[in-house]
Amino acid sequence: MITFDKVSKRYSDGEEALSNISFEIGKGELAFINGHSGAGKSTLLKLILAMEEPSSGQLIANGVNLGKLSRAKIPFHRRQIGTVFQDHQLLYDRSVFDNVALPLEICGFQASESRRRVRAALDKVGLLKKERSNPESLSGGEQQRVGIARAVVNRPSIILADEPTGNLDPELSAEVMAVFEQFKSVGVSLLVASHDTALIEKLNYRILTLDDGKLISDIPGGA
Repeated sequence: MITFDKVSKRYSDGEEALSNISFEIGKGELAFINGHSGAGKSTLLKLILAMEEPSSGQLIANGVNLGKLSRAKIPFHRRQIGTVFQDHQLLYDRSVFDNVALPLEICGFQASESRRRVRAALDKVGLLKKERSNPESLSGGEQQRVGIARAVVNRPSIILADEPTGNLDPELSAEVMAVFEQFKSVGVSLLVASHDTALIEKLNYRILTLDDGKLISDIPGGA
């Protein structure tokens, strides 16, 4: 689902954010990207989203060579990927339902199909009964689950998460990761950037470790 083949990213000021990165994430695989702040985790995710272009090497996601992706096809490519952030970026002047429906509004889905998809996504993250609530009334873990529901409402084949548990305590972090595991079980590929070493080691999934833009280890998981 995701293949990095000797990918490097060098910015115009000469900074090399990633250097000669190679790995593959298969269908239905959950893997963590670990590393210090500035190690290159966010740059790697941006490359997959076509927010940045590789300076060299080949990057393939969902069977598409991103180095040859035309600008016109970038929006379609991004719709195949669900993205979850540390700051879930919810709109507090909208209900939970309306927050999750936003990507479908942008894509022009009919109201009946939108309602069906939103409720299915909320049910998947255990928040169907909160669809009329304002996000401000929810706990931190519930707000992050709304963010996950919004990320998956387009039924993506890949989910990218950038420090999704960074603002949560251990119990809520485990709650969010349990939701990710549900999507893994139905064939979605997940790549989770995190520096929460305790959480990563407890879950026992594959760990890709970056250091100053280099992939220094790739430890297979036992889960």
